[in-house]
Amino acid sequence: MFTLFYGLWKYMFSKIEFHVLILGIDKAGKTTLLEKLKSTYSNLEGLPPDRIVPTVGLNIGRIEASNSKLVFWDLGGQPGLRSIWEKYYEEAHAVIFVIDAACPSRFEDAKSALEKVLRHEDLQGAPLLILANKQDLPEAVSAEELGRYLDLKKLGERVYMFEAVSGYDGMGIKEGVEWLVEVMERSKRTEMLRVRAGAMGSGPA
Repeated sequence: MFTLFYGLWKYMFSKIEFHVLILGIDKAGKTTLLEKLKSTYSNLEGLPPDRIVPTVGLNIGRIEASNSKLVFWDLGGQPGLRSIWEKYYEEAHAVIFVIDAACPSRFEDAKSALEKVLRHEDLQGAPLLILANKQDLPEAVSAEELGRYLDLKKLGERVYMFEAVSGYDGMGIKEGVEWLVEVMERSKRTEMLRVRAGAMGSGPA
């Protein structure tokens, strides 16, 4: 009986863990954003922007927000590294796609990279948060303008949102994370991943 109650208590009070991919082409500011995320939610200083180098492979960050645990996988965005992204799709609850809003000359590259991500069947139903980053720079375009350029009406039923943010000063980051947690909690994809994890965990002893 104790085991049953302990199991129920643990289920009710343990935080749900979500895996979130941070994608985007190189120099979009993904790692700076991740460091700001970590410092915003943990009260620990992240790496200063001038000490952040381009990601070759993977950076991992963990935070707790709205009674949930979020594990972020920040993947390198150089053209030669983008083929690695799909190895992480199957386990992801959601995708954050970061775009340098102050560099219109690279919007086309970002748009084609994003479209390729969204076409992949292993990300079916994953909520999408598109961040118009570097809003601290005067030349940055708004989230609305970036949204018009990307023209994502063809996404159909996928849940998505644009948010104007700055990985440098933290603008918009909490709003984006709160939205993400809310939609992941009620996402069909979250349910599917939970069922699959349960099935895998109930194999032969």
